[in-house]
Amino acid sequence: MTAMILAGHGPWHHGNGPGWWPVIPLAFGLFWLLVLGGGGYLLWRRTKSPASAESMLADRYARGEIDEEEYRERLAVLRS
Repeated sequence: MTAMILAGHGPWHHGNGPGWWPVIPLAFGLFWLLVLGGGGYLLWRRTKSPASAESMLADRYARGEIDEEEYRERLAVLRS
């Protein structure tokens, strides 16, 4: 009798509709998309070139934080 019941519906179905089987592959795929996307984002952030020292120095000079003499001295040090 038990074999007939199991053969008709299966041990996981119980006759209550399709169940969760369509959701699990979608969730699994979404999980891997998030993992790969997060890894790609971290790699992208890590490989972005930071602002060069010369451009940072030029920004400070443009904002008036350092005067022309100090700018030229520091620029000479950076280029040597």
